[in-house]
Amino acid sequence: MAAPLLAPGYSRPTSELENLLTVSDSGISARFGSHTLSSHFQPIYGLSIQRPVGHEALLRSVSDDGTPFSPHALFGSLPSRARPKLDQLSHLLHLHNFLNMADRNTWLFLNMTPEVFLGTRKAPAGQSFGYQLEQLGFPAHQLVVEVLEEAVRDDAEFESAVAYFRELGCLIALDDFGAGSSNFDRIWKIRPQIVKLDRSIIARSANAPRIRRLLPQMVSMLHEAGAMVLAEGIETMDEAYIALDADIDFAQGYLFGRPHPVLTSRNEAQAVMGRVWNSFENNWQQERSQQKNMLAPYLNAIGYASVLLSAGRSQPEACASFLELPQADFCYLLDENGRQLGFNLWSKTSQPGADPRLSPLRDTRGARWARSPYFRRAIEHFGKPQVTRPYLSLSSARLCVTVSISFRIGDKVHVICGDIRCAD
Repeated sequence: MAAPLLAPGYSRPTSELENLLTVSDSGISARFGSHTLSSHFQPIYGLSIQRPVGHEALLRSVSDDGTPFSPHALFGSLPSRARPKLDQLSHLLHLHNFLNMADRNTWLFLNMTPEVFLGTRKAPAGQSFGYQLEQLGFPAHQLVVEVLEEAVRDDAEFESAVAYFRELGCLIALDDFGAGSSNFDRIWKIRPQIVKLDRSIIARSANAPRIRRLLPQMVSMLHEAGAMVLAEGIETMDEAYIALDADIDFAQGYLFGRPHPVLTSRNEAQAVMGRVWNSFENNWQQERSQQKNMLAPYLNAIGYASVLLSAGRSQPEACASFLELPQADFCYLLDENGRQLGFNLWSKTSQPGADPRLSPLRDTRGARWARSPYFRRAIEHFGKPQVTRPYLSLSSARLCVTVSISFRIGDKVHVICGDIRCAD
């Protein structure tokens, strides 16, 4: 096997950092003190296009006595003044190794310490990050610069650093979103092209139905903010299913590939994505079938209630069959403007007003529910039963879904609604 070459423009060392690079049959490595550094790359898959769209560069270190050091341990062993040099050396190492694998159709995700991210713009012209890319012949649009969410600052220095990488043509990724005290203000501030969700979000979603229900809405908000979404740390098919079901764009984790000195091949990618999508389609069909079977009696009962009300029956009589169902909470009638007519009709298994703290919400006569999806959809699809996503009911203070249907009493349009309790 021929030894890899340093990238164009770097055929011979010309700076202190470049002097630390070493070429061998196994690739390009670097020396830093008593450590030998090498590059590993973990694939990042596009879930819809079913192939790697990028690789995250990860540093590997072995001391002279053969002891492996994690990046965290290596950086932690150094005084703060030495860490930027190690970070800059790792960037140079990763860029060379990535270029030598001649993959010009995927992104390289590059981590930066806050010190290097903020200080890059201040570097002399011949030592700047942009100059390095130019000398290497590395297209800036192929590089994704990762910024830790906790490093985001509200000052001109940080905004200047973000602007610098944008001007180069790089993409910006906000890393570890959802870890610690995350907030969307950081999304508005730096407008990243990619947001990397912290692994804890997917892990918690796998064990908490409430969090899993919220995840698609979080992803939708990030999409509307102009960001693509990447889920980190996917290790199981269940976690991959959650990511696909939430409309997440990209995924990374041991399920898709461990860090490796070489990039993932197309054949490996096809095998991985085939398994992931087959599992998703099977589980999605099963979930959908279970949901339809669960809702069927409630949809039938609310439809039957509309028929009885159209025929002039009383609301208690019309809604009786719905209220006898095991998860039924209450029924209520709306006029054509979404105004509630009369009280809620509660099932025998429900406890209206059980929480005295919510007593100001108890009387809903005359309430206007015209903004609610269950009213709007029922009006738009006359005579066809509708069902909402889970949401918090103001009347019961419980998580519920609402089934609804529009009908006529004489020449007036009405909507009958029924709330169904959801498990938390």
